[in-house]
Amino acid sequence: MTSLSDKLAPVGVSRFNRTTLIAVGAVALCATIWGTTWYGITWQLGVVDPIVSVTWRFGLAALVLFAGIAVTRQPMGLTRRQHVEAVGQGAFTFAVSYAFTYGAEQHVPSAIVAVIFGALTFLNLGLFRVVVGQKAHALSWAGAGLGVVGVAVLSGSELLSARLGPQAAAGIGFAALAVTSSAFGNLFAWRGQKAGAPILASTAWAMAYGTAMLALYGLATGAQFRIEPTAGYLVSLVYLAVLGSVVAFVVYFWVARTRGFALASYISALTPPIAMLVSVTFENARFGWGALIGLLIVVSGQALMIRAARKPAG
Repeated sequence: MTSLSDKLAPVGVSRFNRTTLIAVGAVALCATIWGTTWYGITWQLGVVDPIVSVTWRFGLAALVLFAGIAVTRQPMGLTRRQHVEAVGQGAFTFAVSYAFTYGAEQHVPSAIVAVIFGALTFLNLGLFRVVVGQKAHALSWAGAGLGVVGVAVLSGSELLSARLGPQAAAGIGFAALAVTSSAFGNLFAWRGQKAGAPILASTAWAMAYGTAMLALYGLATGAQFRIEPTAGYLVSLVYLAVLGSVVAFVVYFWVARTRGFALASYISALTPPIAMLVSVTFENARFGWGALIGLLIVVSGQALMIRAARKPAG
């Protein structure tokens, strides 16, 4: 049976070169999209409850995905086991993680949250090792470590200037819960993959389940479900839903399935540098040599993660 990657192989190009280039391009695309969503989220803050905005975002994303599946006549249904895994993925990846992420950003700067999310690769490696006995090459651990160090150096100025009081402690705690939840979401996504769930269908159902959970949480906490009728809010909502959720998560889970969740989760270390470039362009932010050094460390870690994908786990 011919796989999708085989169909995409250009004549005369080796399998390693082709798959590596596709993986690098996919990681770059996903990191670029998520790196710009930080700026897009700022257009959502202020009027509408953050939980409500997240609910609209993933609700719209799920509808777009289901529509795309129907138009392209891809399989939409899941087995009972695949639905169970999609519920877990939706709960941890889209509901719990994003609820705590937005809660964290109400208490600490986004750079601190980004630093904590830089540990996602480490958490994935550890969780998959403990739960399913999946080994990782030493280069993966080294690359993950460089990712954490690079993001910490890159965001060092904000970390040093932050007032780490009770509010900040709560924000750091929320961010730690968010990144831990994301790791468990990746585990459920992997379990869905092992159960044979199609990427598009499983992602759509997971987003739908996550949306339902977010909506129930919003109702339970008394959130007002409304939409701010301004161009900024509506454009950012569409951008976050279609590119930031549909495209980025589908690409993310494709990389995870074809190249491993360790490499895919390293995207969380690549997004802060891109977010900084966006901030420089649109918000007139300025960064020094420390940020450049951090960026180089992050890129070096990415190179190690790509090399690790070629080698057997040890």
